[in-house]
Amino acid sequence: MASTVKNRPGYGQLLRTPGAWTFLLPGFLARQPFAMLTIGIVLLVQHTTGSYASAGVVAAVTGVSMALFAPQSGKLADRFGQRAVLVPGVLLHTASVSALIALALSGAPLWALFAAAVPTGASVPQIGPMVRARWAAKLEGSPLMTTAAAFESVTDEFTFVVGPVLATALSTGVHPAGGLIAEAVLTLAGGLFFAAQSRTQPQPSRAAGHARVEHASALSIPGVRVLAVAFLGIGSVFGGMQVALTAFSEEIGNPGANGLLYGIFAAGNMLAGIACGAIAWKSGPRRRMVLGYAGLTLAASALWAVHSVALLAGLGLLVGLCIAPALIGGYTLVESLVPASARTEAFTWLTGAVALGQAAAVTVAGRLADEHGASAAFVVPLVGTALALLTLLALRSRLSPRAPGRIAARGMGHRVPVTVD
Repeated sequence: MASTVKNRPGYGQLLRTPGAWTFLLPGFLARQPFAMLTIGIVLLVQHTTGSYASAGVVAAVTGVSMALFAPQSGKLADRFGQRAVLVPGVLLHTASVSALIALALSGAPLWALFAAAVPTGASVPQIGPMVRARWAAKLEGSPLMTTAAAFESVTDEFTFVVGPVLATALSTGVHPAGGLIAEAVLTLAGGLFFAAQSRTQPQPSRAAGHARVEHASALSIPGVRVLAVAFLGIGSVFGGMQVALTAFSEEIGNPGANGLLYGIFAAGNMLAGIACGAIAWKSGPRRRMVLGYAGLTLAASALWAVHSVALLAGLGLLVGLCIAPALIGGYTLVESLVPASARTEAFTWLTGAVALGQAAAVTVAGRLADEHGASAAFVVPLVGTALALLTLLALRSRLSPRAPGRIAARGMGHRVPVTVD
């Protein structure tokens, strides 16, 4: 699929980028709550209502709300600056989560929980896309962009390993609202800390004088629309695997296997992300992304037929290994498809697409699991990734860069052609 070269741009070189650590550390802290929100809501609402269905619907409302509003947050951040959006955003999110907790603990009706879930999801700080936008601004045209995309993928996956564990431990061992309280506190502290690092944020398009593009949406770029549809497939894997693995573990009478199986799945994603960032690819990100989706579809096609924990663990690992190239390829393409004045918005469209795909997958897979069992729920990742792959193959030409064949600087005295295929 690709091969390495002698002077490969690795993680060491990436982390020596001037000013990188000033936004990486606060960014890592600030993105932890993202992975705690859904499980925190499920555990609290299930405890107060006694219904997993109600808990799932409230969590889904939050996810859909985030998917719809995140791109608008990204667009405002591109125009006015990340700090201008983050500070009021984290304050609104903290207040919304606090209201959701109070309503749930007081036994409020479901419609009231929905009313609080909407602003809770809409105000989720888009730290991951903002960090990616900072990398893109610092590494404009550099071969290190692929390494940065891989690094962010690994960081995101590590977050989704640590965050749910922390939220579950607090909700089950301390207080039913413990996970959500921690999420709100970390959002407030981490978000304000990250916002304070204003020197490394991309220059706002309004300040830069981009009068002709400041109102243009990143979604007006055909390639971004294709990537957003493709990333719905990634969301279907995350949401479908969560439900299907839970249902499978319950069917075999070993609920504790769920954490192990999902951990192996997440580990596969992390390992592949590390490998992707350590390799200087000769093939472009577009080809790697298509191959990643092809492998993901192939691996997901066998999930429904597996009834052994050991086999499912191995297949889950393979599915996780295929996710990273698909995600990293898509995020890397943004740098060549989207002008700097709209990149934060573009990244949030992709993140929002994953959240929307996950919310839809949780709902569909949950119904299938209730009516037909875990095997039926495992069909959701297959259908989602297959549709995403067909979209990529049919609309592959729209992922061409804005300036094909342009030259990008490498280091101080080397130049390499930038390719996407």
